[in-house]
Amino acid sequence: MIETVLWLIAGIFIGSTFGLFISALLTTSKTADLYSEIQDLRTQRQLLKEEIFRLSNQAKPKPRKKRHYKPKNKRNNK
Repeated sequence: MIETVLWLIAGIFIGSTFGLFISALLTTSKTADLYSEIQDLRTQRQLLKEEIFRLSNQAKPKPRKKRHYKPKNKRNNK
């Protein structure tokens, strides 16, 4: 009886150890992909900040001159 309990405890210990090891191996590539995506997004955010800063420091364009035009004569077609 005690021998069976000891084998059961040893099996649980070995199984959980291998389970954690296998799950760590499977999630390593996913974690690396997420870290690279975070780095790409940080780079993109920095580039967008620079673009906003560059655009906000530009001089405003000159306003157009008013257009002077003569109104057309309207004909009454009756």
